[in-house]
Amino acid sequence: MTIASLLEPITGKSGAARLTHASDWMQGRTLYGGASALVAFTMAQRAFPDLPPLRAAQVGFVAPVGEEIELKAEIIRQGRNVTQVRSEIWSDGKTALTAFWLFAAERDANAVRPADGPENWPGAPEDNSHAMKGQGPAFIQNNFEIRFGQAKDEDRGACIRRWARLTEDHDLDPVSKLVLMGDVMPPGAMRIMQRPGPISSINWSFNVLDPHTVSEDGWYLSENASQHADSGYSSERLRMWDSNGRQVLDGLQCVAVFG
Repeated sequence: MTIASLLEPITGKSGAARLTHASDWMQGRTLYGGASALVAFTMAQRAFPDLPPLRAAQVGFVAPVGEEIELKAEIIRQGRNVTQVRSEIWSDGKTALTAFWLFAAERDANAVRPADGPENWPGAPEDNSHAMKGQGPAFIQNNFEIRFGQAKDEDRGACIRRWARLTEDHDLDPVSKLVLMGDVMPPGAMRIMQRPGPISSINWSFNVLDPHTVSEDGWYLSENASQHADSGYSSERLRMWDSNGRQVLDGLQCVAVFG
């Protein structure tokens, strides 16, 4: 099912909405985090269609997001170059997701530093074998093609890196595609868990490094790496690179590690 079908009920007007095509994007009893974040982002875009490009976001995954929701959006501050928007998803009368979006027009550069490329470049997607075929949540099986992004003999530690692309283009703008794909990998803490147990993303903050990105054949190299894990939580760094090794997204996430 295309993401456009999921987003169709979002008009930009605050109020109730029914996501009738949510089933293909579910992760357990809630929408996959990237899909729910995209719902909130699309609400902001459609409520205020003349916004400049997205540069940064802070997303709080508060409670499960299902089919029956209520959407809200408001401009918090609008300056000459920067507009800050808050959008929310409500479920059963309570906040299920809250997001703060920073949209900003381009300025003349007064500082230039390209982002670092990934260490141990894995080669092109087609040079790597398929990953997660018949494994993982249904939303991955239904909507993504995943290939390995690490050599099998590489010391992967608390890091998961994979090539990923949508199986359908979905006619998404570049930033919407990054929002949808940016949370697709499981946390790196999964590699160091001492016993099986569920995991749950609590928040996600990210900076968009290239709001105009177009990667060859839709492939992006996605990496989740635990920077610190203890007391039932993991601090994760999330990064994405295009097919030429240019970083396009840089983020942080807090993950609850149960069990």
